[in-house]
Amino acid sequence: MDLRFNPDGTLTIIAGTHSHGQGHATVFAQLANEYLDVPLDSIRYVQGDTAEVAIGRGTYGARSAVVGGNALKAASEGIIAKGKMLAAALMEADAADIEFKDGHYRVAGTDKAIAITDVAKAAYAPMGPVTNKFGVGLEANGSFSPEPPSHPNGAHVCELEVDPDTGEVTVDRYFVVDDLGRVLNPMIVRGQIHGGVVQGIGQALMEHQVYDRDSGQLVSGSFMDYGMPRAEMLPNVVSELEEVPCKTNPLGVKGIGESGTIGAPPTVINAIIDALAPIGVTAIDMPATPLRVWETIRQARSASA
Repeated sequence: MDLRFNPDGTLTIIAGTHSHGQGHATVFAQLANEYLDVPLDSIRYVQGDTAEVAIGRGTYGARSAVVGGNALKAASEGIIAKGKMLAAALMEADAADIEFKDGHYRVAGTDKAIAITDVAKAAYAPMGPVTNKFGVGLEANGSFSPEPPSHPNGAHVCELEVDPDTGEVTVDRYFVVDDLGRVLNPMIVRGQIHGGVVQGIGQALMEHQVYDRDSGQLVSGSFMDYGMPRAEMLPNVVSELEEVPCKTNPLGVKGIGESGTIGAPPTVINAIIDALAPIGVTAIDMPATPLRVWETIRQARSASA
């Protein structure tokens, strides 16, 4: 993760992670604002551009907050440390006497202070006291390795109904409680949980690759043919967050990206089995389509007849 102040005092975050809907631009800007007190509207986020991003491994395994967030913290600390030397030169003080707080460098015990954005602008001034001594620009990079890893925890509960005549399954209520350590943005986190749960319900009840038996041709290759959950099929997902800070990284965060998709399929399938247990059903494969559920009910009743 690279942080670079621009000549006008704005800040650019250059990320090796990559967002495809998780809200990285928002969360990383929030973190940079927290660490450096740079206004959110002055922060630019860059990803996926090989001309600017030196190295990046993308996003996978719920790692962006853990790896990217802590790398951003390290880069911010590098910016602050370098900025102290620049601020000391500008205020004609010893770097050891410089403190950083609320976006300003201050000479301890005095009222002399300068904003970090002004320090950054001075770092680009031609022939100035900063550029002559320290070179042009104010930037830093940071990295983080998740070793040992973080371990999020969660619990899913759903209530559903099975129509014995048609095999149709209706999910009436769904509840999730997740411990993902420190929550950086509750709205984004709940959005990821909701999306993951919906995807998991889809996997449990309808999503299925279908091939023609004779030709091997994929016949469910478009969204016209592939079964996906729709809004009217789903209940409101009730999500609660339990913050137990992670002790294996400075931010105290844990992953959340896959939590919904991991928990939902077994939760739904177990609920279907529970509903059909009185007639002797002990297992059912995914996807539990109406046809498969109906056939399972029919087989169980025939076996007990």
